[in-house]
Amino acid sequence: MPKAIWNDTVLAESDNCQIVEGNYYFPPDSINQQYFKESSTHTSCPWKGQASYYTIEIDGQQNKDAAWYYPQAKEKAKNIEGYVAFWRGVKVEA
Repeated sequence: MPKAIWNDTVLAESDNCQIVEGNYYFPPDSINQQYFKESSTHTSCPWKGQASYYTIEIDGQQNKDAAWYYPQAKEKAKNIEGYVAFWRGVKVEA
């Protein structure tokens, strides 16, 4: 079962991930919300839409914008709408 881990803490775990462009996107109900803080950062993808970000915080340590998701994905990316992906040192073990 794929897991997203940072600082020895499991951030998300699910058998229902979607893999897009080599990234594991975890269903929204599989993330441990207590570690996620909304960020004001947004980026745009031509085919997926506008991404929003989370900063991960564990025991006072922050990993800024280490997770992203598409709250309103474009038509070709509807399968990952609301799903959360990771980078910036977050390990995904499958």
